[in-house]
Amino acid sequence: MVKPVPLFRRTDLKLLLCNHKDLSFLRVSKLLDCFSPKSMWFLWNIFSKGTHMLQCLCGKSLKKNKNPTDPQLKGIVTRLYCRQGYYLQMHPDGALDGTKDDSTNSTLFNLIPVGLRVVAIQGVKTGLYIAMNGEGYLYPSELFTPECKFKESVFENYYVIYSSMLYRQQESGRAWFLGLNKEGQVMKGNRVKKTKPAAHFLPKPLEVAMYREPSLHDVGETVPKAGVTPSKSTSASAIMNGGKPVNKSKTT
Repeated sequence: MVKPVPLFRRTDLKLLLCNHKDLSFLRVSKLLDCFSPKSMWFLWNIFSKGTHMLQCLCGKSLKKNKNPTDPQLKGIVTRLYCRQGYYLQMHPDGALDGTKDDSTNSTLFNLIPVGLRVVAIQGVKTGLYIAMNGEGYLYPSELFTPECKFKESVFENYYVIYSSMLYRQQESGRAWFLGLNKEGQVMKGNRVKKTKPAAHFLPKPLEVAMYREPSLHDVGETVPKAGVTPSKSTSASAIMNGGKPVNKSKTT
């Protein structure tokens, strides 16, 4: 059994990996600052590789789950720090915004891999998925639908950007992004540019976790929480508001 050890602020960053019989130490970098984008990218890279990376670091084989009902997807529990100076958070009612408090549980998210460089972002405490509708609005979804899929791309300076897999700008083909403004409020996806700090997030992983593959539902099955902008994701409304469903034959 592999147990991740919490990493604290200024440290010489020894990543401790332990099993039942011995301890294996890996000195990552003596002078690396745990809160720099480069450092967090390095850690996020390790955590996102999951079991395979841990096996390589330990030099030992890890037991594989053979039960098909067991969780099979290796994701991470993380906080998402926006370059605007806020942590993305999901309130109990599913509302999204930013906070400067990095200790609240509302900032914890499950990043679940659901495709090649595609993730679902789920609030740890609420169990709700972040989704983007055909108008570019973000909303919480109880069910996992195509609107809950986000492409995860590494931008310059090791920041990560998340774009809708379903919608993009109709004429230009520009992607719609998850983003926070300078006041820490969520923005419409079609108003966020990937070159701006609003779209830049720095994952701060806490642990590797195993997830069951979420069942994919139709968008129409989702019932957004009361008080939150409902999904309007028909092709008509998407085109009317400047967006279009992504052509899956083209790369995003």
